[in-house]
Amino acid sequence: MAQKNFIRRYLLKAGVMGRKGFQIGKTSESNPHALHVSFSIEKSTSETANTAKVQIWNLSPKNLKVLDTKDCVIELQAGYTEHIALVLAGNVVTVTTEMDGADRLTELEVVDGRVALRDTYISVSFSGKVNSKDVFDYIVGAMGVSVIYSKGCKFKTLPNGFSFVGAAKNALKKLCKTCRLAWSIQNSVLQVRKPNEPITTRAYLLSADTGLLDVPKRITISAESDDSSGGGSSTTSQIGYEVRYFLNGAIGVNDYVRLESNSVRGYFRVYKLNIDGDNLEGEWTCTAQLLEVK
Repeated sequence: MAQKNFIRRYLLKAGVMGRKGFQIGKTSESNPHALHVSFSIEKSTSETANTAKVQIWNLSPKNLKVLDTKDCVIELQAGYTEHIALVLAGNVVTVTTEMDGADRLTELEVVDGRVALRDTYISVSFSGKVNSKDVFDYIVGAMGVSVIYSKGCKFKTLPNGFSFVGAAKNALKKLCKTCRLAWSIQNSVLQVRKPNEPITTRAYLLSADTGLLDVPKRITISAESDDSSGGGSSTTSQIGYEVRYFLNGAIGVNDYVRLESNSVRGYFRVYKLNIDGDNLEGEWTCTAQLLEVK
C-alpha cells in the first residue's frame, strides 16, 4: 500500500470542441518529468456548481492560447502509478499568468458544468398526462450533459402536463421539488437522486489499508433530507464524520462508502469533498464529509 501511494501521477487535458487542445502529465518510468501542477477542488451536493483552482507552471505560449479560448474545457485525472481517476471536469472561467521567480505560473479558475448551467434556456410544454421522467430526460438533453438517476428515484405522473420557459436549471429545481428529489452536477454529469441517498449502491472501502489517514472527526452537518409532507426536500442537522485519505478520485460526491476505523464503522454517503494536490510537493489527499446511510 505505501509504495503505490507515493508515486504521484496526473493527466490534464484542455481544449474546446472541434479544435486541437493539449494534454500534459502522466509520464512514464523512463520519462518521469511532468510539468509542476497544483490544484484545489471543492465539491458538494449543492445545486450550486462545484469550483476549482488549478495552477500550472511553465506552460508553452501555444498551450496558453488554448486556455484563453472561450469556454475552454478542462479534464484532470490524478492518482498514483498507472491508477488515475477523473477528479475534475469543467469550464475555465479565468486565466492569469505571472512570474513566480524564474518560472511562469498560470492559475485557472474552473467551474463544473458552467456552460450547461449558464447558457441553457428552454421553452417546453407537455400537454395532458406525462411522466416526470420524460421531462427530466428532455431537460438533460437540452443541457447537453449525461445523467445518472439513483435507485430510489420515483418519478411522479403529472396529470396536467408540464410547461416551462427559462433557465434549464430552474426547470430542474421545479421538477425535483415536485418529485421530492435532489440534483447536482458532478464532473459534468447530472445526478438526480432521492435526498440522502447515494447515487449508486456500490460501496468503496475506506480504511487504513485503503488510504484512510488520521482519526475520523465527528461533526454536525446541515444537509437535505426527504420532506414527508410532500414539499420536496428540507434541511436538517445531521451527525456525520470528516475523514482524510490519500487522493482517490474514484470516490466522488454522493458515492457510497464503507468506513472502517478503530472508532467508527458503518456505511456513509459523501456529502462534501475537497481534493488538494501538488505533484511535486505538499498535499495529495482528499478530505470528505460523510453522512450515515440508514
